Amino acid sequence: MLKPLHQNMLLSKGLKLTHLRILAAFAETAQIGIAAEQMGITQPAASRLLAEVERIIGQKVHYRAGRGVELTEVGQALAARALRVLMEMRDAAREIEDFATGSTGRVNIGAVTAPALDLVLPTVREARLSFPDIQIEVTVTTSDILFDQLIAGKLDFAIARVPAGGDANLVDLIEIAPEPVDLIVRKDHPLTKLAQVTMPDLMSFDWVLPGSTIPLSVTVLNHVAAMGYPPPRQRMTTGSFLLTLALLQQSNAIAPLASAVANQFASGPDTAFARLQTPLNMAVSPYSLLTRKDVRLPRAAQTVLGVFKQILSREGGSKSAE
Repeated sequence: MLKPLHQNMLLSKGLKLTHLRILAAFAETAQIGIAAEQMGITQPAASRLLAEVERIIGQKVHYRAGRGVELTEVGQALAARALRVLMEMRDAAREIEDFATGSTGRVNIGAVTAPALDLVLPTVREARLSFPDIQIEVTVTTSDILFDQLIAGKLDFAIARVPAGGDANLVDLIEIAPEPVDLIVRKDHPLTKLAQVTMPDLMSFDWVLPGSTIPLSVTVLNHVAAMGYPPPRQRMTTGSFLLTLALLQQSNAIAPLASAVANQFASGPDTAFARLQTPLNMAVSPYSLLTRKDVRLPRAAQTVLGVFKQILSREGGSKSAE
């Protein structure tokens, strides 16, 4: 019968940071050679570290599968803990540096398109004026990628949605607002010459949509189906905003974009794009402020998050964000 591992037993038996690092690296890469390379050690040395972990805990943490090596359930559980410990240590190092240097540090923010323009951009602008020594990096992409990066500790906070299949128990969530959607075309598109655009008019042209599981696509396809029409023709699927704009300029395609994007790129006399007035009244499900549950943000990230919440409050966002 296995003996229980009491409090501090792992440390007293010699579990070290290097053991946690190899477990975390192997869990992320799924290849012992790449994990060893990330740590700057040889593959035999990495294998010895895994063997030491097994000796310390008294259970197998890895096994051979075909030509490779995989973690056991115990190994996966320990690796998940190791990843969290390493993230906490990295955040602690950032926080110590922040305290040592004052209002400095690096903050990583993720956002889907609309709040990136409406909320994150004003946050960055205001933070740069008030805290010029804080460096801010912004990642704008889809919610599924942002969620994974947040959980992995690559982002301090994100303005996104919990994706299908994502574990909402891993994050603290403050709902902000839905994301209205407009249909965009090039400025001299044939539909811009119509006094009223109908569904048959829209269905006669190609559309550009992101992947079928992306909330924007799901919203559009559900609205089109609710009005009794089949999915619009798609000759290209892309999540790239720049590629979408380029295709609109060079064809008669139609693209659904967040209204915040439309305000930036399809407004004013000199714009290359136009918004269509259509029978579709669409909005993607609300996005939220996401932070990792039970994680203390580094000082610089707390500062920028405070600026974000002030702007959110001024913009009429969620009262619970205050």
